[in-house]
Formats: sequence, structure tokens, C-alpha cells
Amino acid sequence: MHIYTISDPEFKEYGKVIEGYEKESKAIMEALTTSTPCPEEGTGYVPEEPAIQNLPEAKSLAPSLFGGIPTEFGWCNGHNTRLNALEYHRNSEFNLGTEDFILLVARQSEIDENFMLDTAKVKAFLVPKSVLVEVYATTLHYAPCQASPGKGFRVLVALPKGTNDGTTETKGLSPEDAYMTAQNKWLLPHPDSSEAKGGAKVGLTGVNIDIAGDLK
Repeated sequence: MHIYTISDPEFKEYGKVIEGYEKESKAIMEALTTSTPCPEEGTGYVPEEPAIQNLPEAKSLAPSLFGGIPTEFGWCNGHNTRLNALEYHRNSEFNLGTEDFILLVARQSEIDENFMLDTAKVKAFLVPKSVLVEVYATTLHYAPCQASPGKGFRVLVALPKGTNDGTTETKGLSPEDAYMTAQNKWLLPHPDSSEAKGGAKVGLTGVNIDIAGDLK
């Protein structure tokens, strides 16, 4: 699989780099390194991490991310090379890594009339360490992937407070409702994923992408 970088023009429709917060980014990366675990197998996710949430630098950054809406600062850490699923929110997500990492993404507009997405639509983008990046609300994404064989990642996940936490009851009148698995979270899992095997409604067709053979 071809791996683009976020400096390539192809990334413009999926997200953008956020500049001007180098001091805040440095403090957050230090907290990620010293206060959050990196699983040796698979990934771990925490929606809100006190060691980051309580940083003065995080409180300084928060108003610029969502225009004053309360923000949760969490993380997704570990080792991963597979797609497994894609998700989206009603808002952007912001990521920042202590190491280079790779995002597997597609566009929400590529979901077909049956609410399925072909994984052939997915693109891979390398995000350099210490670069704060916005992933647009219209971009499907999921857990990061490592950028080097055997090397894990620690990645900030900043979202509006309450996202990915708890469940939301709907009347189920829209086909989209069947894919809501948490607050402000719509999930499209691949049939081979643990999410689908756990009962989540399948939303991906095609190959469950694995970039292990593309890493250097």
C-alpha cells in the first residue's frame, strides 16, 4: 500500500496541520510519554486522561480546537498495522504523536447507499512525531498504525467532551443509527474485526488492510 505523508496534496481533503502550539504540544507529548502505557500487543484507548487534561498547556490549547466547547484529551497507544474498522464523529478529531504514526482514512462521502464502504477507498498517511494534525469530521478514521516494524505509538486524541464515552439511545429511524456504538461515534467495522465479531454491524467490504509489509 502506498503511504503518503500529510505534506502531500492528497491530505488536504482529509485534514490539516495545526501550527502555533509548539509549547503546548511539547508538554502534551511529555505527559503521553511519562504517564500513559503503550501496550505491546494491540491498542489501548482512554477518552480522557487526567495527566493531560489537567495540564495548563492543554487548557491553553483547548479553546482553539473546538471554539470553546469543552474538550477531552485522551490517548490511543500501542502496536497496530491493521485497519479493522473506520469511525466518524460530528466534528473533527485532533491527533499528536510522540513518534511517527500512520492514519488509515477514507471519506464519509464514499459510504454507499447501503451504508457500506469498500476498503479500496482507504488511503494511508504518515504523520510525523510532534505535529498536531486535525482530522476533519468528514474523514473516516480509526486506531493509528505504527510507522516502523516493532515500534509502537502514543497518540493524543482530542475530541468534544463525552465523545466515545457511554451509549446513546435513538429511535432507530435512520439506517445510520445502527452504526452508533457510543456517544458521537459511528463505527463501520470489517467482518474480520473483533468489533464485528462482538456484535457491531458490519460497514466495510473488501480486504481488511494490513500495512505490516509496507513498513520500513
